Amino acid sequence: MSIFYNILQSVLVSMVPLLIVALGGMFSERGGVTNIALEGIMIMGAFSSAVVLILFIDKMPMQLLFIIAMLVGGLSGLLYSFLHAYAAISMKSNQVISATALNLAIAPLAAVLIKAVRKVDSTWLEWGGKTFIIKEVPLLSKIPFIGDIFFKNVFISFYIGIAILIISSIILFKTKFGLRLRACGENPHAADSLGVNIYKVRYAGVLISGFLAGLGGAIFLITINGTAFRAEATAVSGFGFLALAVLIFGNWNPKRIIFAAVFFSFFRTIDANFTLLNGLINNAIPVNFRNLFKMVPYIATLILLIFTSKNSGAPAADGQVYDPGQR
Repeated sequence: MSIFYNILQSVLVSMVPLLIVALGGMFSERGGVTNIALEGIMIMGAFSSAVVLILFIDKMPMQLLFIIAMLVGGLSGLLYSFLHAYAAISMKSNQVISATALNLAIAPLAAVLIKAVRKVDSTWLEWGGKTFIIKEVPLLSKIPFIGDIFFKNVFISFYIGIAILIISSIILFKTKFGLRLRACGENPHAADSLGVNIYKVRYAGVLISGFLAGLGGAIFLITINGTAFRAEATAVSGFGFLALAVLIFGNWNPKRIIFAAVFFSFFRTIDANFTLLNGLINNAIPVNFRNLFKMVPYIATLILLIFTSKNSGAPAADGQVYDPGQR
């Protein structure tokens, strides 16, 4: 039973950054701006939060430090995403190319900054083995079954992720801003005719996307990487691209995105716990087949997209440059 709890909690840990980053991508694309720069923005958020951890790891309570690191990661992601917003919205550039440039630029940029600050030939930032896990939440941890899963040995980021999901759903479907954002992604010319400032709304969508992606990068670093940040293209293990798959599989809808995030997280956890699970079945699966487990989420996504693409909820104007002169 303890193995079951550990695996389920691992699924929840992996789910949170996927969920938050996918929700960030949703805000950008619902407004009509394709944002495949989520990977690069996550790396920026992870790098910024690593700097915070190194500077203050022994100077404040761990949970407060975790929250500050997440906020700094989110704000750095917001600032980095401004480059994509400016290029895609103000300069009317190709959105895929500008986003790709951000993905490619961040790892070398982080490496240069690390070397400049530390004055050593290293691209690592390490802060030791300090843990940010909450051992148990008083009272709530005593609830049978639920308490063991959701209120013991958890990160505060789990509760933040659920709160962001609820708030995102309310903003998107229950507020004036959400209505305008969706209108800009579906028919910006119609929205413009009603007095909506398309540029401001799209900027807001991309910047929210950047904040959430940076926040997700910080959470990934602290809850999954654990002890160090390394300036390389795989610094967040492709979670930014996985979040894009979660967004598409979730049909650009918060209620479906969380299920997609759990789906991807489950298969990632199976791979991470391959040795343990294989031992439970007397090593029936050859170790050489482990890489097949890494492929399962992507293969399953391709299969599911084949059957669900006809009902895609992608915004009609997603990726289209807005030109008020065209109708």
